[in-house]
Amino acid sequence: MAPRLAALLAETVRRGGTDLLLVPRSVPVLRLHGALEPVAAAGGEPLGTSDAFDLLSPSLSADRRRRFAEGGAVDLSLRVGALGRFRVNLHRTRGGTAAAIRVLPKRIAALSDLGLPESLYDLTKAARGLVLVTGATGSGKTTTLAALLDRINRTSRRHVVTIEDPVEYEHAHGTSIVEQVEVGVDAPSFAAALVAALRQDPDVILVGEMRDLETTRAALTAAETGHLVLATLHTNDVPQTVNRITDIFPAEQQATVRQQLSLALSAVVCQQLVPRADGTGRVVATEVLVATDSVRAHIRRGTFHQLHTELTLGRRFGMMTMEDSLARLVKAGAITEAEARLRAGHADDLAALLR
Repeated sequence: MAPRLAALLAETVRRGGTDLLLVPRSVPVLRLHGALEPVAAAGGEPLGTSDAFDLLSPSLSADRRRRFAEGGAVDLSLRVGALGRFRVNLHRTRGGTAAAIRVLPKRIAALSDLGLPESLYDLTKAARGLVLVTGATGSGKTTTLAALLDRINRTSRRHVVTIEDPVEYEHAHGTSIVEQVEVGVDAPSFAAALVAALRQDPDVILVGEMRDLETTRAALTAAETGHLVLATLHTNDVPQTVNRITDIFPAEQQATVRQQLSLALSAVVCQQLVPRADGTGRVVATEVLVATDSVRAHIRRGTFHQLHTELTLGRRFGMMTMEDSLARLVKAGAITEAEARLRAGHADDLAALLR
């Protein structure tokens, strides 16, 4: 690895940054508590148009070079000695190349460490079904999935297959057996890896992201046919999540997909990271839907707008709205009321909870 890149990564880790951004004509910056800060190791010198590619080029396999040349972007993981592991997105930008490098925690956190309800561990006890963890980029979806998978690995005897691009958290065999498949290295695509996994006698399948129709179709089939499937989506709330899954299919197939999803879905966990009131970091706010009979009926009928009502009525089943979570954080002094209002999708509900 280039000493220059190693120095940038070392400072990012030392200062507790979550990401390092390498963008042409800008000094390297790190993300600290959600805000961008210049990296001192760069000496205030802006990056050239090809610096990001040059710094990362030694870490690119022949296949990733091809994918970058053809598609203009590629994901990879890096291991850098004692600094740990990093997830990298190298991409083309106006007049050059840029990179976003995510610092991966050295250990897999428990849900309680992440500020998530431990009741989510109940989702891992199911023998079958689809569990979706959703949120914007950088909202901690992968970290939450890793915590759930770690619980499975430590408390049950199952065969787990993960499909990721790239592999972020490494899971050693525990009481379960864990196989980790990396797209672009071990398989050509998420969909191909998922179809292959169904022939490998898995009990649990983790899908890093349901990006396309074929991956989504295969994930639904896997959940329907007796597997526990954990997956992520880039959606912000429960109705949007269910709508995204159905909308990816042609109109003439959507009624069938709604039926399939109503039977396969176990739960949806939507999350976002909110700045702490004291400025020391961020805390997770969560929306949780559990697939009750009433929820399944709304999915089958396509009345997704009614799912928010189900969330508000389903607390006895372990459900919570994003506003429930935000209100609890405000009352605990973890976040400000102003920040909560910015993050709430239903302002009136939040106001009522804070009275």
